[in-house]
Amino acid sequence: MLLLLAAVTLAVIGVRNLFGLVALSSVYSFIMATLLIAMDAVDVGMTEAAVGAGVSTVLLLSALHLVRTEEAPGKIFQPIAAVLALVTGAALIYGTWGLPVYGDPNGPIHHHVAPYYIEQTPEEMGMPNIVTAVLASYRGYDTLGETTVIFTGGLGVMMLLRGRRRDGSKSKKGGQRRDDNKGDAA
Repeated sequence: MLLLLAAVTLAVIGVRNLFGLVALSSVYSFIMATLLIAMDAVDVGMTEAAVGAGVSTVLLLSALHLVRTEEAPGKIFQPIAAVLALVTGAALIYGTWGLPVYGDPNGPIHHHVAPYYIEQTPEEMGMPNIVTAVLASYRGYDTLGETTVIFTGGLGVMMLLRGRRRDGSKSKKGGQRRDDNKGDAA
């Protein structure tokens, strides 16, 4: 599954057609959602499937309807961008060396946070389901923040695309368009 994810990533890097890019990004999100569900992060996986593979794809396809489907010509290889990407990737890989092995029962999370949630959730929240209590109560502000970001992003896209047509002109409220090429008749 990780090899398939890597193959889709390489395909995203090389594609020049914007429709293909949107389709591959959706496939990437779907594969990532599948991996997250396989790692028992069902809530994160379902969010990735809904937002990454669902809503983002619809928004990008809607925006793509209004623009050209080919990327603007430019440099194919940009050394500064490549060096920046390699340095960032190396820093991320270096950062993972300090993490405990996936699923390690002796990891720090199993000694500090998890026991507190397991012991205190029924008393503090009055909910028998620990996952629901964590997402709705303990992480309530985090969830509210994520929802606010998604709402603000959607609102921004709607404001940018409001009244636009595929040819780039704005539509008038009365349904009439002024033809800029003819000029004003005197």
